[in-house]
Amino acid sequence: MELIKLVSGFLLAYLLGSIPTSVWVGKIFYHVDIRNEGSGNAGATNTIRVLGIKAGIPVIIVDVMKGFLAVYFVHFFTPPSWSVSHLIYAQITAGFIAVLGHVYPVFAGFRGGKGVATLLGMGIAVYASVIWVPVVIFLIVLLSTGYVSLGSMLAGISFPVTDILIFHDHHPGKVVLAILAAIFLIFTHRKNIGRLRKGTENRFHFKKKSKIKD
Repeated sequence: MELIKLVSGFLLAYLLGSIPTSVWVGKIFYHVDIRNEGSGNAGATNTIRVLGIKAGIPVIIVDVMKGFLAVYFVHFFTPPSWSVSHLIYAQITAGFIAVLGHVYPVFAGFRGGKGVATLLGMGIAVYASVIWVPVVIFLIVLLSTGYVSLGSMLAGISFPVTDILIFHDHHPGKVVLAILAAIFLIFTHRKNIGRLRKGTENRFHFKKKSKIKD
């Protein structure tokens, strides 16, 4: 019974992550499939570029909350007798499953975003103190270069470095997840890496319409 409850919690985490916020916002309010516009990526960055900041803000908020709530709700699916360490393992698993749901959403043909905002939500829930260092690094890189992709990857790389070297995290699960998160962000931005190397990556601008790739 406990295993069934835990699996149910992980399934809920995936379904939360699978909510295709940008796709639904685009179709319901703008009659546009965001995946057929701009970069074709179902994320907040492409939403802002194609539909504007008013559409992008709720997308960012919901996508962050997906990761946060996936971690929070796992409390209801774990036995009260579990230790804090075991609970953390369940939380990081649920959070990462939500990120996978965002990237491969069942409600949108498994064509989702790159997982940055949902990963942030999970980070806020599990790494409350650590996560703000990568956030600051992301903002600095974005404001100084205009590259969302570069900011996301450098923030991801700084995540395990900050967790291990600055905050001296000793929980094996959290350390492994921080490393996996960095690798995962690099993987989802692999096309951006090629464009950055070629000098063809475009900078982010707050525009109503755009065909820029993110």
